[in-house]
Amino acid sequence: MNFKSRSHTILYLIGMLLIAFIFWNTLLIYPIKLFVVMLHEMSHGLMALLLGGKILQIQIDSQIGGYCEYQIKAGFWGQFMTASAGYLGSLIGGILILLAAIKSIKDKYITLIIGIILLLLSYFVLQSGELFGTAITLGFGFFMMLAFKYGQPLFHDLFLKFIGITSCVYVIIDIKEDVLFPLTNQVSDAQQIANLTGIPSRIVGIFWMLIALLLLFYTFQYIYRHQKK
Repeated sequence: MNFKSRSHTILYLIGMLLIAFIFWNTLLIYPIKLFVVMLHEMSHGLMALLLGGKILQIQIDSQIGGYCEYQIKAGFWGQFMTASAGYLGSLIGGILILLAAIKSIKDKYITLIIGIILLLLSYFVLQSGELFGTAITLGFGFFMMLAFKYGQPLFHDLFLKFIGITSCVYVIIDIKEDVLFPLTNQVSDAQQIANLTGIPSRIVGIFWMLIALLLLFYTFQYIYRHQKK
C-alpha cells in the first residue's frame, strides 16, 4: 500500500499498535496471539537446534499459553540464549515481518513463507499429543497458503503489518502479565533466566521490556527515515 507521506505511514502503524493494545483480550486479536505464541515457542526450539540440541515437542493451548520442550547439552550461555530466545524471537520476528511487508511489493510471498514454516512447526506440536495446538498450527498454516493463492495485495499488506505489530506488542504484554503482574503460577521465561543468572525475575522482565520498547522505537524511526517524503 502506498502512502502520501512517511508521516502517514507512521500514523497508520501507530493506529495498528493502538488497536492491538485496545483489543488485546478480544476475539479480534485472539488468532494473531496464537500465531505469536507459535513464533515464541518455535524460537526456543530453533535456538536449541542451533546449539546442537533437539526439539522434543511444542505445545500451544487455547489459553494463549505454550511451551517448548527441548534437549540441549550447552553450558550456561547456551541455556541462557535458549531461555531468552522466546522473547527475542517473537520480537525480532515481528519486526522482520513488519519491515518485509513495508519494503516488499510481493507481500504474498512473505505469507507463503510463514505458511510453510507453520506447517513444518505442526510436526513438533503434534508430538505433544495436544489436539488444539496441532489443529491451530495446521489450520493457520493452511490459511496462509490459501491466502497466498487467493488473497489480494491489500489483504497481505494489512495482515502482515498487523501480525508484525502484534508480535512486538506481545513481548511487552507477556512480560507484564507473567512477571510484573502475574496472573498464574506458570514459570515464565524471565523466571527461567532469573534461575540461571540469580537476577530477580522482575529485573529481567523490566530489562526485556525496555529492549522491546527501544527496538520498536528504532524500527519506527527506520521506517520513517526510509519512506519517501
